[in-house]
Amino acid sequence: MSTFLPQDSNDNPIPALRLKQGGAHSISASASSARNSTAFAADTRIISLYADVPVYVRFGDSSVSASTSDHYFPAGLYYDVALGGENTAHYTHIAVLRANTDGSVYISEKE
Repeated sequence: MSTFLPQDSNDNPIPALRLKQGGAHSISASASSARNSTAFAADTRIISLYADVPVYVRFGDSSVSASTSDHYFPAGLYYDVALGGENTAHYTHIAVLRANTDGSVYISEKE
């Protein structure tokens, strides 16, 4: 099967996506839930997350809010997350809540 993805030395596709122009987001993680102010683009299917402090995360629409019962995301980890697909809901926002100290969460939309 042909692909436009880069290939390793065994001709296996390497799942690499480009960073989307204008798709960088930063959220301040504090004692109150915060979310990205600009929605993810409708055609964005993957985002990358990096947090400099541990946080709780939750995906949803423009009213999403994170709590301590949501998914824990550790500090210092760079991780790709799917936002939805052809047959599932497409998330437009992410909410974050600090786990213990204030910090930042960096998000990159990919195409």
